[in-house]
Amino acid sequence: MSDIASRILQSLAAVDVERLRRAATPGLAAAVETLKAYQQQRFARTHASLLAHPRYGRAANFFLNELYGPQDFTQRDAQFSRIVPALVRLFPADTVATVESLAAVHALSERLDTAMAIHLDGRAPMRASYVRAWQATGERASRARQIDLVMSVGEALDRHTRSFVLRASLKAMRGPARAAGMGALQAFLETGFDAFGAMGGAREFLATIQARETALAARLFEPEAVAAATGLLSADDVLVHLP
Repeated sequence: MSDIASRILQSLAAVDVERLRRAATPGLAAAVETLKAYQQQRFARTHASLLAHPRYGRAANFFLNELYGPQDFTQRDAQFSRIVPALVRLFPADTVATVESLAAVHALSERLDTAMAIHLDGRAPMRASYVRAWQATGERASRARQIDLVMSVGEALDRHTRSFVLRASLKAMRGPARAAGMGALQAFLETGFDAFGAMGGAREFLATIQARETALAARLFEPEAVAAATGLLSADDVLVHLP
């Protein structure tokens, strides 16, 4: 098995570990689901200008639903695990590298979500408790890594959309991917390609998300952040809107 296939499988196995941990702890799975929904709402507030933007809205919604969404990816992940060797063999190398980044951010996000939910101690997240839980994790570097991985997925999708050959190859893969049990992966990639392709260049879009998320992450870990939490997570308080 190739190194990249092994890394993808390791990330998916790490996600399974988090699911088993939640299943073994009463109330933890529900707490993580509530946290995920809150974080999706937070993303929507922070990036309201992108979601409403005629050029960037489609890609922002892709991020909101595919990378920040609370939906259960158990079936998709099980499908991925079964077909990783075929994925590496059938898909172009650049596309496989994008899947590796997706799997890595998925694993890291699930681990951080479990830790956050534990520190929330059964309480529904509010601004102050959310900040307090982030600080209790002590995972500032991991939050920065999470943002970097999300940007890596976005940059790869932007790069891929510029390649007519790659986009044509992906569409040609629709039948073989479905036959090989890779329909969910194919749908994710096509949705991402279409969203980023419609944007006509993602540099400003990705830079805006990175700047806002990085600024917010830095403030989350400031000593006075809990006391300032009443206004900390509002969209207007993060960074500027795009013109």
